[in-house]
Amino acid sequence: MSNLITLANKAENKSLLVTSLSIKSLTLLGFGLVALPLVIALVFGASQVNTLAKKSTDAITDIAKVLDYQQLLKSNQIKMERSAAQYLVLRDPALAASYNEQSRQILNLSRQLIAASQDLKLQHLVTEYAKTITVLIETTMPEAELKTPTDRTIIKPIQVKFNALSTIYEQISQRSNELNTLNITKIEQAAQAVRDIMIQSLIIIPVSVLIAALFIFLIISPLKILTKSILRLQQGHFDHEIKVTGSPEIQEIALALENMRTRLQALELQKSSFIRHISHELKTPLAAIREGTELLYDNSVGVLNAEQQEISHIIKDSVFRLQKHIEDLLDFNIVLDSTSLQDSESMQINDVVYQVIADRKLDIKRKKIHFNNDLSDISLFSNRKQVAVIIDNILSNAIKYSPDEGIIDISSILVGENLQLFISDQGIGIDQANQEKIFDAFYQGPPPEQSLIKGSGLGLTIVKELLLRLNGNIEILNEHAQQGTKIQITLPRAFHQEEQV
Repeated sequence: MSNLITLANKAENKSLLVTSLSIKSLTLLGFGLVALPLVIALVFGASQVNTLAKKSTDAITDIAKVLDYQQLLKSNQIKMERSAAQYLVLRDPALAASYNEQSRQILNLSRQLIAASQDLKLQHLVTEYAKTITVLIETTMPEAELKTPTDRTIIKPIQVKFNALSTIYEQISQRSNELNTLNITKIEQAAQAVRDIMIQSLIIIPVSVLIAALFIFLIISPLKILTKSILRLQQGHFDHEIKVTGSPEIQEIALALENMRTRLQALELQKSSFIRHISHELKTPLAAIREGTELLYDNSVGVLNAEQQEISHIIKDSVFRLQKHIEDLLDFNIVLDSTSLQDSESMQINDVVYQVIADRKLDIKRKKIHFNNDLSDISLFSNRKQVAVIIDNILSNAIKYSPDEGIIDISSILVGENLQLFISDQGIGIDQANQEKIFDAFYQGPPPEQSLIKGSGLGLTIVKELLLRLNGNIEILNEHAQQGTKIQITLPRAFHQEEQV
């Protein structure tokens, strides 16, 4: 039983992955893992540099001490030799005292030199040097003192000993120089080793960068998934489940978005069902009213007097407007329904524009509108019906606001992989203050003069929503000196016809 509990605990611990940490913990962990190797490298490098500095200082100090002792040793040797020679000739007690003092200093310097050096060969040479001094003091000088000052052989034994001292001193100097060269070489090697270590430590920088990049990816990756999910919701796609793994904060946001998605999807279905139902319920009696009105207006059930004819005309126009509003409402339902019209296909934009113009043929003839078409041979991969609804709404506004015998210009260009379609009219234009409001649902700008047709205020709202779903855009390009309105519609995934495989 205890083994099962242990295994369960291990499995639970394994489930606590790095990705399940909070953003705060993940950030602190990432910062710690990035900073740790840098701190280790810094401490290790500082330790190596400190060790090298200490070794260099000790070596230089030892070299300086040995050189000082050597110089003092040579200086006292010269003075001792001169004092000894003068004493043997002049027998002056002051010279004897000077000779004895120099000999004591030489022996003391020899002991200090032996203590300062750790080299056995140098210590042996200095010891031999000190022994020669001792023999000189205890044997050679007393024997020379027994001779008369005029004896020619009195100086020779002293010179022999001092020549031997000079020979030993030269050996000491040579060995000291060898040791100095060896110490300098060791310092250079140690410095090179520290440089190599510091250069090798530079590999920590890319490692730290990789660790930082890993943690940035762990933090940013779920955020990008959330951003894509939000964009899908913004475009009205409510069918994709939002499920993101990551820190608790990310999971909370994903859960909130998923709840919002399911709620929006339910509202979308309810709204679409309601609009379809109410539109159907309105169109059925409206058809009967329209047919009855047509019969009355055409005098099919009897001749009407002038007043009755006028009333039937008003009813006929009102029924026509009501039917137009219901059709706009159905078009608006197309925008609201995210489960329909999602299939894309390849189309020629020229064909779509000409079809929309053909559908508006009666309105165009009534106002005697002229078209200047400068349409390039551009194809588009998108939803044909949605694109047609966009162009139809813009074109219907251009027709409605154009004066009689006005001119509407339609042109298109390809910019990169984007289609830019321009539609301009010679109407009253759009005031700068109203350019943002015209895309609001049910907002209607000032009607054109002598216009018998009233809009529903949904046309440009439909255009804006459809373009949002198609990743397109709409802009008003009016200039102060320009008459009328110029609209630019931008749609992605466009190409020249000859580029299609």
